[in-house]
Amino acid sequence: MNFDEEAKNWDTDKKVKRAKVVAQEIINSIEIDKNYSAMEFGCGTGLVSFNIYDKFKKITLIDSSKGMIDVLNSKIKEHKIHNMIGKHLDLCNGDSMDESFDVIYNSMALHHIEDIKGIVKKFYELLNYDGYLCIVDLNEEDGSFHGDHHDFHGHNGFKQEKLKKVLEDAGFRKVESKTFYQDIKVVEGNNVNYSLFLMVARK
Repeated sequence: MNFDEEAKNWDTDKKVKRAKVVAQEIINSIEIDKNYSAMEFGCGTGLVSFNIYDKFKKITLIDSSKGMIDVLNSKIKEHKIHNMIGKHLDLCNGDSMDESFDVIYNSMALHHIEDIKGIVKKFYELLNYDGYLCIVDLNEEDGSFHGDHHDFHGHNGFKQEKLKKVLEDAGFRKVESKTFYQDIKVVEGNNVNYSLFLMVARK
């Protein structure tokens, strides 16, 4: 999937509406202090973060797609938001960060990552003690969700219990998850039912 090419047309009405629901679900699931710093991993154009930036002192948004970050940064500038910072970084391929966070969240990003154990370990290292990790992603499906992307090499969603074990093996505690969202995606003329879960863990 070429996210650089897709970036300019990424913000569809459907994605904007879904991001609002996702953001609200994250906010409702954790206790936020106004002094908290947060990181959104795989932020895309920042749709989720634009709904919750006022809850945090600072949000660092990272994505491996320069096209997505370019669109994000132009939106941050346009809306004059001073506590959101977009960074073109690829944590899966050697890029590192020299800061830590109280909250790390991601939405529909993890299923694009091949090495789940590796990225979860990085999340653990980047979190402050007692910090929150919030993962929103697809429940396991048969591959129909990405049926129109023949170059997709990620995961067809996740079994919540399996992902929970990955988090616990990395050191996370109080891991809880639930399905909170169901919708239909039209893929090559067919209606594909899908659902999203939220998994929350503490360091």
